[in-house]
Amino acid sequence: MPELVTTIQTGHEHLRSVTCLNEDRIWTSGWTNDIKCFNSKSSLLQTIRTKSGYCPYDVAVDSDGYLLYSDWSTRSVYKVKNGQIVELIRLQGWTPNQLCVTSTGDLLATMFSVDFTQSKVVRYSGSSEKQTIQFDDDGKPLYSGNHNTKYITENRNHDVCVADYKAGAVVVVNQDGKLRWRYTGNPQITKNEPFKPFGITTDSQSRILTSDCGNHCIHILDQNGQFLRYIDNCDLEDPFDLCVDNNDNLFVCEFNKGYVKKIKYLK
Repeated sequence: MPELVTTIQTGHEHLRSVTCLNEDRIWTSGWTNDIKCFNSKSSLLQTIRTKSGYCPYDVAVDSDGYLLYSDWSTRSVYKVKNGQIVELIRLQGWTPNQLCVTSTGDLLATMFSVDFTQSKVVRYSGSSEKQTIQFDDDGKPLYSGNHNTKYITENRNHDVCVADYKAGAVVVVNQDGKLRWRYTGNPQITKNEPFKPFGITTDSQSRILTSDCGNHCIHILDQNGQFLRYIDNCDLEDPFDLCVDNNDNLFVCEFNKGYVKKIKYLK
């Protein structure tokens, strides 16, 4: 059974994002302009305030260990390096949403058009755009066209996995942007609310974990989209963003409480 290891009280109002810096450091953000770094003993180690004064959409850590965050108000992605906040990417006509740093050091960003009608994933190398993922082979949109949250992760097999909340689906494409599969919940197991995934992450076994906020649980899938099991103990309440560290410990944001729960779910 999954086991609750520790609960980190972040003090965030509406905790939206968590990302692992290493085995004992996490960055967190919510609906305020401060991004906080904690260790596993709940000690606050560092606070970064956004350049704009507005809350970030998401946070990530690049391959050099530097903090990245997306800012909806300036439509930019920033890097925090040696205490300085530097603009990495500025968009025209689009707003950056959620972020993921890949195993090769690229940055994946979900984004939506300023008229809220389109969504896409863009891959960057540094500040340079390398790839856009938006349509399937039939020219149909892969993702729902709106400004709703679309958390993103890269699996160990280089699949790009997006939790499309509004569509009620996990959408997975290969590294060339070709649709592999969609997961829309497990109809064989009764839950109270429709499946609406928020956070998404992957572990060392290429399993995909996604949070089901309305049903207060985590779905675990294999790399081909087959349902494996739920994590629905550990008193999870409103699970939002997720991340997994190098030891396959799972960190779960509780949106309303502002807690991060560290859960051991593998032997």
